[in-house]
Amino acid sequence: MSNNCESIEVPYIASNLERCMCSQCPVQSESSCVLEKVENLKNEVSKLKEGKAPTPQNVPGVYCSAGEAVCKELNIEKNCICNTCSVWKENNLNNACTFEHYCSHGRA
Repeated sequence: MSNNCESIEVPYIASNLERCMCSQCPVQSESSCVLEKVENLKNEVSKLKEGKAPTPQNVPGVYCSAGEAVCKELNIEKNCICNTCSVWKENNLNNACTFEHYCSHGRA
């Protein structure tokens, strides 16, 4: 990360949530709380189809926009996959002040 980091606002919108890779991240893979939220997301599909994003606390993702995860049993010792995500790339998060582990460190 460079010293010239930027504060970047990532919109919390349905299209970003649909492309988000957080629920596939190894950091969250062993969390029962996250697994429960993945199920919640499946139930929120109708909102996504209407272009609405569900309440951030109910789904496991877009932490670069929504902030820290509600689930706390995350393993941030595991490799973060944020830099493989199209939301990360589209928003140039490689220039953000926080550039990975948004689930633990908060918004971009």
